[in-house]
Amino acid sequence: MNQPNDLIFFRQSVDRFVRERLPADLRQTVRQGQQPTREQLIRWHEVLAAQGWLVPHWPEQWGGRGWNVRQQMVFDEAMALGDAPELNAITFDMIGPVLMRYGNPEQQRRFLPAIAAGRQWWCQGYSEPNAGSDLASLMTRAERAGDTYVVNGSKIWTSYGQYADWMFALVRTSREGKPQEGISFLLIDMKSPGITVRPIVGVHGWVVFNEVFFDHVRVPVELRVGEENRGWTIAKSLLEFERLKLARIGENKRRMARAREVGLSRWREGRRVADWPWYRARFADLQARLIALEANTERFVARQMAGEKIGPEVSMLKLRGSRLIQLWEELIVDALGPEAAPLSPQWLEGQPCATPQDALAGTASSRRFLARGYTIAGGSSEIQHNILAKQVLGL
Repeated sequence: MNQPNDLIFFRQSVDRFVRERLPADLRQTVRQGQQPTREQLIRWHEVLAAQGWLVPHWPEQWGGRGWNVRQQMVFDEAMALGDAPELNAITFDMIGPVLMRYGNPEQQRRFLPAIAAGRQWWCQGYSEPNAGSDLASLMTRAERAGDTYVVNGSKIWTSYGQYADWMFALVRTSREGKPQEGISFLLIDMKSPGITVRPIVGVHGWVVFNEVFFDHVRVPVELRVGEENRGWTIAKSLLEFERLKLARIGENKRRMARAREVGLSRWREGRRVADWPWYRARFADLQARLIALEANTERFVARQMAGEKIGPEVSMLKLRGSRLIQLWEELIVDALGPEAAPLSPQWLEGQPCATPQDALAGTASSRRFLARGYTIAGGSSEIQHNILAKQVLGL
C-alpha cells in the first residue's frame, strides 16, 4: 500500500532496530515455532524499553512516545516480519490504558512506570468455567472485610498466567440488581497467599492458558480500580484499546512469508511445490484476502486518525484476520505434506535433549493447532457475528 515518505523512513528504522537488536536466540526460537521462555521475553522487553519502544503508543508522560495508530501498526508488522515475538497485549495494550483512564494517581504512579520499563507482567482474570462468552454470569466473589476484599473462586483460560506478576480481574461484589451491576475490577498480586496456578497444556504442546484458583485471597481495597460494582464499564472499555490490532496484519504477513518459503524450498514429483497449480491458486487467494483486509483496516485507521469514532463494524477485522491466520497455517501444512506430521513436545519446549527438527516443518502441526485459538481468543467468531448482526445490520 502507498505510504508517505515519513512513514517509509519510520518503517526502515524499525526494521533496522529489530534486525540489529533482537537477541539471536529469541529470533531462532520464534522462527522455529518454539515457545519463548519468560527470561527471553523479559530480556527483549528491556531492550525495547531502553529504546522507548516497549509502550510507544502510550503518552510521553507515562514512558511512551505518543505514536499514532498508523505508526503502531507499522511497528507491529516490522516486529512480526523480523521474527520477533508478539508482545503481551494484556500488559501493554490493555491494563496500561485502563489505569491511565480509570486508575487513581497512586495506582498510576505505582504500576505504569514499572510496566513501561518492562518490569511487570500482567494477566487477565475474566473467563470462568461457567462464564466465558456470558461473562456477566461470573461467580468469583470478593467479600469486603474492612480495608480488604477476600476473594474466592477461579478463572480459566488465563493467558500466560504462569508468567504473570499481577492480574486484573473481574469479581462479584454484589448480587443485587442486574448481573453486570455487581462486578468490580481488582488488581491482584499473583504472589498473594491462596493463589494456585494450574497450567493447561494445549493440543499444540504449548502452555499458553492456565486455571487460577483463589482460596481466601486478601486484596487491599486500594487495589480496586474505579467504584465498587462498576467494573463492567471498565471491562467493556478494554475492547476499545485492541480492536484495530485484532486484524493481525503483521502476523498474517509473517505466515505468508513462511508459506512462500515452504513453497519455494519443497519439491514434489520433480517440481517445486510453489509451481503446482493447487498451491498457486490457494496462495493467490489468501494473498488477495490479506490485501483486502489491509485496505479495510486502513479505512478504520484513517477514521480514527481523523478523530472519528470507530463503531461495532470493526468486528469484521477480527473475523477476517483470525480466520486468515488459520488458512495460512493450513496451506503450510498441506504444502509440507508428511514432513508436517512430527510433533515433539521436547522440541517445542526447547529442551537440550530434544532431537533437532527442521525449522519450517518441525513445528508446522503445532502452529496449525495453535492457530485454532485465534477465532476464540479476543472474542470468538460467533460473538463477532452476533455484534455485526445486532449492532450493524439491526437483525
